[in-house]
Amino acid sequence: MHIGVCRIMLHLPDSASLKDKRRVARSLSARIRNTFNVAVAEVADQELWQRLTLAVCCVSTDSAHANEMVSKVVSFIEESRQDLELLDYQTEIISGV
Repeated sequence: MHIGVCRIMLHLPDSASLKDKRRVARSLSARIRNTFNVAVAEVADQELWQRLTLAVCCVSTDSAHANEMVSKVVSFIEESRQDLELLDYQTEIISGV
């Protein structure tokens, strides 16, 4: 079993409050879950208005597939949400669990 984990840091330039940020986070998380069938959670920067850090996790029998899934999520965010700026992302594949 292989676990793909990706930490995605985003800048929300149009966010003027935590309420705006939460709206974006819920919407984006739901779209990612529905499209890719992966787990998504906000993992850091909960009190910053314009910073959103998401963790995406998938489980697969093949490490290449797990890596492909988290890479597709990053591409999906970049392509579908032009109003967000991708600051950084880190991918890790945990094998042999």
